[in-house]
Amino acid sequence: MIIPKSKSTLVTIIIHILIWAVFGLIYFFQPVTWNIAVPYQLWIKQSIILGLVIIAYYLNSFVLVPRFLLKDRNSIYFLAVIGIAAFIVLMSGYVDQWLNMHQLMDAAFHKSGPPRHRGGRSHNWDVGMLAALAATVALVLGISTSITAIQKWQKDKQVHQEMEQDKISSELSFLKAQINPHFFFNTLNNIYALTHVDAETSRKAIHQLSRMMRYVLYDTQNSTTQLSQEVAFIKDYISLMQLRLTDVVKIDFRSPALVKEMSVAPMIFLPFVENAFKHGVSATHPSYIEISVEQNDNILELKVVNTIIKEQSNNLEEASGIGLNNTRRRLDLLYPGKYTLLIREDTEENIYLVHLTLDLS
Repeated sequence: MIIPKSKSTLVTIIIHILIWAVFGLIYFFQPVTWNIAVPYQLWIKQSIILGLVIIAYYLNSFVLVPRFLLKDRNSIYFLAVIGIAAFIVLMSGYVDQWLNMHQLMDAAFHKSGPPRHRGGRSHNWDVGMLAALAATVALVLGISTSITAIQKWQKDKQVHQEMEQDKISSELSFLKAQINPHFFFNTLNNIYALTHVDAETSRKAIHQLSRMMRYVLYDTQNSTTQLSQEVAFIKDYISLMQLRLTDVVKIDFRSPALVKEMSVAPMIFLPFVENAFKHGVSATHPSYIEISVEQNDNILELKVVNTIIKEQSNNLEEASGIGLNNTRRRLDLLYPGKYTLLIREDTEENIYLVHLTLDLS
């Protein structure tokens, strides 16, 4: 579920408020452990210093890190951070003088008993407060830098992923647009040749082609389709191709009797089947095509074996490889690391083999 930007921003603000509230409680809890009557001026000072620390956090997050650290201007960044820390420490001393904190703390410690260490308790308190303040500023700035850098890395990664996804979607649309007209024009050429031989059969072929093109134009608009639809499309294609073949060509198509539904890329099988018909059949020489679709759990296999008709080696498919080359590219984009494609040409046995395995888990 995608969270609206406005809602996400509100959630982020609430989280920041809660974090600073917890931090403030811890920060203000420290004087309570001193077992003295803390003057109210100390709470004023703590509030001022906490406000400066919060300002330092967001100044570092929104200005220093993006403008200097992330742009490799490290020297300026570290000088600015040191300057912020020094400013807060100096402001702490100025607030002490303004509120007369040394005398107030001396009086508070005097009421609690005589000093145990040379220099007095107020002196120890002063040194301890400065050390604690310096450590707090360093910690807050470190957290600010880390969170900002991580958020920038995550944002850059998200933008990169979105750009890659847009690139893949655009490329898949382009490849699919190339495959579909390629199939369409080849089939029209077959029907055109058939009209000179058998008008009735050609009319049947046109009706069958219209049903197939409805699938191509409307049912394959999504990124995936059901396996049963893809198998039915291949059956229609084979049936259409058989209308122009003679008895010297043997076609064997096998598929599961009951197809287990799986989501597959539309028309991912067609270029291999089409290529077999373009290379593997002849009107005069005995030839054959064997096509099988097999399922084994989440593994889907396509096997296409056909004879090689050498006189057809100069056709468009061989010259440009539009269908097969695009299908390889589609497989790389849609099933990276989840497919194997074996294409082998056996000149001794005069066969061409395609074996595609898809892992759809």
